[in-house]
Amino acid sequence: MRTITLATLVLTLLAGCAQEDMSDLEQFMREAGRDSQEKMEPMPAIKKADAFSYDPSALEDPFKARNMRPGKGGGGPQPDLDRPKEPLELFPLDGLRMVGTIARQGQLFAVVRTSENTLYRVRKGDRIGQNFGVITSISETAIEIKETVQDSAGDWTESSASLPLQE
Repeated sequence: MRTITLATLVLTLLAGCAQEDMSDLEQFMREAGRDSQEKMEPMPAIKKADAFSYDPSALEDPFKARNMRPGKGGGGPQPDLDRPKEPLELFPLDGLRMVGTIARQGQLFAVVRTSENTLYRVRKGDRIGQNFGVITSISETAIEIKETVQDSAGDWTESSASLPLQE
């Protein structure tokens, strides 16, 4: 009996919620939607770009390799490209350090440390560095080097470099 009373009460409450008169809600929706539309500015006019005609036939190819191959240049002292490389020619000069000197039988040798912590004893005339360098003199404080490098025109030129003593 109690369940019948409870079911009747629930049905009565649901019937009260099923009111079909929603005119006030419909009126609110009409009024709220009327003011919400914004005024948009028109899209700006698209400017037509000027056409550009590219004619690469008169220009130099930016992807073409420059004349940087050894032996192709016109002049200057050219290095011997066919001789076998010495061990210190595998390292750039900035990867080498002069760490001392050794005097033996009146001749001065320099001790050079590589970036791999290997020590080499060098003397005047030995090859060093990746730019065809030749040791021209050794003193207690530095190693003087003459390098042969190729410029952008393909010509070989000589330049001097120095490895100072590192303490």
